[in-house]
Amino acid sequence: MQHRIIVLGAGYAGAIAAGRLARRLHREDVAVTLVNAEPDFVERVRMHQLAVGQDLRPRPFDEMFAGTGVDLRIAKVTGVDADRGTVAVTDANGAGELAYDTLVYALGSGWDAQGVPGVAEHAHEIAGRSGALRLRERLARLTPGQAVVVVGGGLTGLEAATEIAETRPDLDVALVTRGALGDDFSPRGREHLRKVFGGLGITVREHADVIGVEAEHVAVAGGGTVPAAVTVWTTGFAVHPIARATTLEVTGTGQIVVDGTMRSVSHPDVYAVGDAAMVTGPGDKPLRMSCASGVPTAWQAADAIAARLTGGRLPNAPLRYFNRCVSLGRREGLIQYVTADDRAVRTALTGRLAAVYKELVCRGAAWGVANPILGLPVRRRRVTPERVTTGPTVREPA
Repeated sequence: MQHRIIVLGAGYAGAIAAGRLARRLHREDVAVTLVNAEPDFVERVRMHQLAVGQDLRPRPFDEMFAGTGVDLRIAKVTGVDADRGTVAVTDANGAGELAYDTLVYALGSGWDAQGVPGVAEHAHEIAGRSGALRLRERLARLTPGQAVVVVGGGLTGLEAATEIAETRPDLDVALVTRGALGDDFSPRGREHLRKVFGGLGITVREHADVIGVEAEHVAVAGGGTVPAAVTVWTTGFAVHPIARATTLEVTGTGQIVVDGTMRSVSHPDVYAVGDAAMVTGPGDKPLRMSCASGVPTAWQAADAIAARLTGGRLPNAPLRYFNRCVSLGRREGLIQYVTADDRAVRTALTGRLAAVYKELVCRGAAWGVANPILGLPVRRRRVTPERVTTGPTVREPA
């Protein structure tokens, strides 16, 4: 009897967790199933590139996981019954259920409209491929001189504004942010941001709170509007809503509460990784939603599951930050070095070298999905017989 591990979601965290588990455990003992709505990997950190018309390299999962033992299931997850140990899915054959003995929840996040009027109707997002492609089509229809407003001064907003301005210098690009431009970067980092934004002709509206979005402008608190033929909304992420509808213990934001091994504090057969998990890092600060946070949580969860199934030692990987990597178009970048709890230090790498650094980071992240052991020897461990458990057989899609 095989122990059934189901991984929901094949973003960076979910795909890495599935591949790492398959390489850690013997196939005779464990069946690893990766459930995802799309058949290929989406490089979320490149969505701003896709939005401006750049073509990204296809990364089909059947090629990435060939020979690993990961069973790919193309299906949309519609629900989780954490008490029965089942997942509701819909695929090309209809609706059905999958039973699990261990679940890795990695459904991630999408864009967050934050309840601002008009965002859902009029703004574009680049939190996923479908949104980036819709923005791509809209940008292609813009004529010279039309205005594009990027709302949000975080890493996604900085990358989107500079990528659009570099690719379409004929457009009037503006960034609207609640704080100052790069206010959580070092002085050197802030200086470089202002230099690049100035060189690209990007207008920056600082200390401005957007309170509404219309078809041709955004409204800011205190009165006034900013013209916008296209508005790009990058103010943060909201987690997938499925976890909130379960009996799993979640936070007010819908993230699953986990312990240091990424195990649910309410359901020990469930693990959560990436944006879906509320993970406390150095200084008792929650990890931010990012690839930099998701990858180490995937390592931690996979190794903890393997250890518990084989009687090994539980991992204690440090969950910390080293830097923030920002692309500012294709020719400029900013690498801001940070403390373990993500506070900027004086050191920052800028310019062309930083752009190359960021590109290598992006390539390395995609490589890590298909090679989740990071150079460690592939030594599959046997599951101790008493730890192989299976639940009831449930209905599969017809």
